[in-house]
Amino acid sequence: MRNPIPASHLDLLEDDARAFAFLATSMPNGSPQVTPVWFDVAEGLIRVNTARGRAKYRNMLRRPSVALAISDPNDPYRSIQIRGTVVSSTEEGVRQHLDRLAKKYRGWDTYPMKPGQVRVTFMIRPDSATVMD
Repeated sequence: MRNPIPASHLDLLEDDARAFAFLATSMPNGSPQVTPVWFDVAEGLIRVNTARGRAKYRNMLRRPSVALAISDPNDPYRSIQIRGTVVSSTEEGVRQHLDRLAKKYRGWDTYPMKPGQVRVTFMIRPDSATVMD
């Protein structure tokens, strides 16, 4: 499958961009739910992390079609919107994923997980993209 992300905006997906993604999911009644999230990319998939039971967790399990809006931290008028599909989720490797995201976004070596909270990493396949310069 071809990568729908234009080369002109691939930099927004790199770790050093530290760009936030605004993840849009659908609630059970069809209304949108949007949350700013940390993300990274591995093997062509966008990875986001959340706690089990949160709205975005439930929404992505129920309806895997999502959208992400990512603005350039240095120029908010330059952005990309990605429509994608959640292709998998896992609780394996969550500690390492969260620590990686904490390093990227906060400079922390370790993410301060809440006791008893179960975290899940979702993998999103980009299906299409629209850019704005």
